[in-house]
Amino acid sequence: MSLEARAGTEPKRSGTEAEAIGSRRSMDGKNRKDIKPGMKVEIILKRDQKTGKLTEGVVKEILTNSSFHPHGIKVRLADGQVGRVARIVG
Repeated sequence: MSLEARAGTEPKRSGTEAEAIGSRRSMDGKNRKDIKPGMKVEIILKRDQKTGKLTEGVVKEILTNSSFHPHGIKVRLADGQVGRVARIVG
């Protein structure tokens, strides 16, 4: 057992590694600042909430006004469908 495991602490990460981990967490669609019109995203439509089925599309409009939403920022896609962002594709 390593010293870190016995002490209950995680080893320190380099700046680059920590930044990469942080950026992966922020691209889950919960932060409004990460989403811009024209971006390709995967959303969960209201009717698909039980199954978690993802619908891919391009953001036309951001509908959530708050900077964060625990279930994902609500957007309208270019084709008119509305749902919460599950993942930012690009």
